[in-house]
Amino acid sequence: MSRKKQQPSGCGCLNIPVSVILLFLGSGYWLFTQRDNLGIIKLLSNNQQQDIPFISPTPTDSPTSTFIPTVSPSPTIETTNKQITPPNQTAWDKKQIRGIYLSRYQITNNASENMIRERVRYYRDRGFNTIIHGVWGNACTMYKSEVMQQTLGFKSCPNLFEDKWLDWLIDEAHKQGMEVHAYFEKGIKIDKNSPIFDLAISRKWIVPGVDKTYTEIYHYVLDVEIPEVADFFKEILVEFVQKYPKIDAVQWDDYLGYHADLPGKVNRTSQLTNFLQNMINAMKQANPSVSFDICHHNPYWAKQYFAADYQQWKVDRIFIQAYNESGFTEELNYAQKYNGIAITNKQFHRIEELVNNQEIKNILVFPLDGKPEETASKLHKITQDIK
Repeated sequence: MSRKKQQPSGCGCLNIPVSVILLFLGSGYWLFTQRDNLGIIKLLSNNQQQDIPFISPTPTDSPTSTFIPTVSPSPTIETTNKQITPPNQTAWDKKQIRGIYLSRYQITNNASENMIRERVRYYRDRGFNTIIHGVWGNACTMYKSEVMQQTLGFKSCPNLFEDKWLDWLIDEAHKQGMEVHAYFEKGIKIDKNSPIFDLAISRKWIVPGVDKTYTEIYHYVLDVEIPEVADFFKEILVEFVQKYPKIDAVQWDDYLGYHADLPGKVNRTSQLTNFLQNMINAMKQANPSVSFDICHHNPYWAKQYFAADYQQWKVDRIFIQAYNESGFTEELNYAQKYNGIAITNKQFHRIEELVNNQEIKNILVFPLDGKPEETASKLHKITQDIK
């Protein structure tokens, strides 16, 4: 029986001439190295490209590969003293200044850089674009001051704070498209807890009598008619705007005035006006980019009961302090004419009315209970529901 012819096995490569094999390999190598120039990769779909190892430059994830997640950083917005607001604004977002007050004691106990930067982002995420932070109170600074050292013999208030806390605050706020306004709490008034109280008494810097603007604490007014006192405040403010040239504004409040019930019934209006004009002029010469703001009672009450004729002071912005519910309507009328209104967290029932009032350009919030984080969180929930 004749055997059947065996079918060849394998590819038959042994039957192909060596020269042909070498030609094939060489052509393949040339095509690989010239794949971009020849446009081969463009003929393939994205999925096909990913399936071909030598075309796809990015390896696909495998159980043994190390995965490094991409973290989106917080948006940084370069600003030049202008508020930048995102698209799809709510009625609250459309307010030019949405500010919250932070006490000067917020940075005691050595608040770290990370803590301060996170705090800024916390308030940004809750809809604020301005932090009004205390830097002064009871006649001492919450930063190291050469003027304090030379005039009073110590550099700052007796509190624990990092030297660069305000630099970190300003830097992070500007990165987040926010502003920082320096809050000069208590203005020209002190109480018995002030570190300069005894010195002020001995130097006769105090206006005779007790200022009973607020019954909870008796205050004493530093007499700015005394040249030494006036120069001290002027030098403090000039030093501040030079020490922190990127600060957006400074703000003083209703403690910048004399209570009408002080003994003597002396009209100190013109003297206070002269003092403020000189102080503001000096500040503007030192740093013209900084805004000088006042948050006070309406101009009638300010002048009548505090000798504060601030319409003559040449301030940049006037915010009406409307913490008293009994006179709220009257204060609101003035707030519409000036730069905005300041309320406390006890008045959040007013928020929708204020947010929807197009005549109110700016809204400032003072955490009366001393809990700014809770105040910010609560306000955020309220503003989210406003149509």
